[in-house]
Amino acid sequence: MTYNGDQLEALLAIVDHGTFDAAARHLSITPSAVSQRIRALEAQVGQVVVRRTTPCTATEAGAVLLRLARERRLLDDAAADELRGDPSGAAGVVELSVAVNADSLATWFTAVLDACADAPEVLLRLHVEDQAHSAELLRTGTVLGAVTSDPVAVQGCSVEPLGVMRYRPAASPALLERYSTGRGPRWSAMPVVRFNAKDDLQHDVLSRHGVVADPPTHLVPSSHGFLAAVRAGLGWGAVPDLQAGDDYDTGRLVRLGARDHVDVPLYWQRWRLRSDRLDDLTAVVRAAARSALRRP
Repeated sequence: MTYNGDQLEALLAIVDHGTFDAAARHLSITPSAVSQRIRALEAQVGQVVVRRTTPCTATEAGAVLLRLARERRLLDDAAADELRGDPSGAAGVVELSVAVNADSLATWFTAVLDACADAPEVLLRLHVEDQAHSAELLRTGTVLGAVTSDPVAVQGCSVEPLGVMRYRPAASPALLERYSTGRGPRWSAMPVVRFNAKDDLQHDVLSRHGVVADPPTHLVPSSHGFLAAVRAGLGWGAVPDLQAGDDYDTGRLVRLGARDHVDVPLYWQRWRLRSDRLDDLTAVVRAAARSALRRP
């Protein structure tokens, strides 16, 4: 079955921009025209392809078409570059959607941003998602590549190890003094800082110390805000080594246990698709990870 390119682009614009109105602005057409294209696409496949929520999301059937739309866009751009006699892609602009966890984005992934800043033909669309859940964005076709903790390749994708991010339970000296027993922290009572509901790193540490019930918990859904909260003594948290800097040397933070840490292996998953730009992005991600992350 052949699908209309304008209809697929409308689907892509809706999912990427969140609403029919925003998609219309992006495509420089009216919202009515966007709706007509989606209705025609749904009539062709006999299924709803877009959930009319805020933001709009693709249904299971829509995810299949979303992957097709992204693949077609990459192939069309590559063909256009070759026809212009510019296989390097310097004359065209391609949008690459990538999922990355907040801690990586705040640390080693900044080298990827630096490299992309020198490649004006690439537009990045970053989706910040927990490393344990970003693979779902690949499955739905929302992103072309993802930094994930899942070593099992999503169907249609390749996977390679990037390295390990090490987290250490840390607290401000004042907080530790307040909740210290002399033999160590009172884990069951000491407040904890958690990034969001998907963040299980602190729970992993507590489990090792036999704590079943959750202690008082603060939610701070920002990588930089999370570190600021731990530094301020709001609670303890699992802090990435890459982000702690000299905090341990200066005494701004103290480690809760000399050997206590959580290692999170990271992988790069990307669509198995012939694309010079996606290949280039993969090389940049690989190099940035190699220079910053721990070896497994």
